[in-house]
Amino acid sequence: MISKQKHRFYLSLFFFMSGFSFATWASRIPTIKMAFDLNEAELGSVLLALPIGSLLGLPISGWLISRFNSKVPLAGGYALNAFSLALIGFAHNIYSLVGAVILFAFTTRIFNISVNTQALTLQKQFDKKIIGSFHGYWSIGGIAGIALSTFLLAINVSIQLHFTIVAVAMLAITMYSYQFLLSGDRAKTGNKLILSKPDPYIFYLGIVVFLCAICEGGMFDWSGIYFQEVIKVEIFTYGYLIFMTFMAASRFLSDIIIGKIGMPKTYIMSAAFIVSGISLAIIFPVFWPAMIGFSLVGFGTASIIPMSYALAGASKKYSPGMAISIIATYSITGMLLGPPLIGYLAHAFNLRVSFIIFALCGLMLIPITRMFFNHQKIANQEPE
Repeated sequence: MISKQKHRFYLSLFFFMSGFSFATWASRIPTIKMAFDLNEAELGSVLLALPIGSLLGLPISGWLISRFNSKVPLAGGYALNAFSLALIGFAHNIYSLVGAVILFAFTTRIFNISVNTQALTLQKQFDKKIIGSFHGYWSIGGIAGIALSTFLLAINVSIQLHFTIVAVAMLAITMYSYQFLLSGDRAKTGNKLILSKPDPYIFYLGIVVFLCAICEGGMFDWSGIYFQEVIKVEIFTYGYLIFMTFMAASRFLSDIIIGKIGMPKTYIMSAAFIVSGISLAIIFPVFWPAMIGFSLVGFGTASIIPMSYALAGASKKYSPGMAISIIATYSITGMLLGPPLIGYLAHAFNLRVSFIIFALCGLMLIPITRMFFNHQKIANQEPE
């Protein structure tokens, strides 16, 4: 019998590698922009392939989670994700690039829902909170991915070789680690998506993760270009690296912070960090203020999605897998609509102006989270 600690270790490894592979893609976006000679609007159009692929995966991912144990789509989705990453590196024209990006988003969608379903199921075996640490390992993986990208850029390694190395590592880890994932976690009820009036509990959480994901997605895809074109530094991964470093630190601290001050105050604190951080980077577009600003944004965004996933898992209407599937639709849509939105605004105005959208999303988190907790309080007072 596999111990819960071993399950936790290998599930953490998948979170780590997921962050690593996503950072590999995101950190090389400036390379892709230069290789295909794209302006900001054209790059935004390419990045629009991401939400398309993700939305195509919506019905598939929900069906897979309801039909199989989550380890099956987890491993299958991640293996295909490795293949799609390699395809991005070898894309030779804009059409093959867009096709590979769609497949990358599609498989990311399936994997993310599966791995978070595993995390919620494993959480039930522990007395202390462990959800935040899983997302922390995703961020640590992102830092490692950026660090490798920075090193390979410094020694002029091609994007083709870079993406192939990462893809092979992803496949090897998937093949070995599959045996250590949780089995028998298919929920018997709540697996069907009910097409009716939106459930306020899920809807409010969906809007929260949508707003946060716009910030995360925009920072993932545009922080390198911001440092390259606005801050004007040669090693453009600095901004992405500091953002991910503080995101990781916050996620490992999030369970402690939530235990001390509670989720409502943690949401407000997170929003304040996002607004102040991005404002600092916009008002003072030089190296150190931008680095401090990006670190504050990383600290602010870190806890929001893990908290929201944990709350979604407590839904009375849906199983954890289906609740996460619905919430992840909002999350991934925000994360993948944010980058093209920034691209179009940057083309119409400039990149500094376009980053104001992050501050607006941060501000909106405050009233939406208050509406959610008010709804939750009223619902808990109602008789069953």
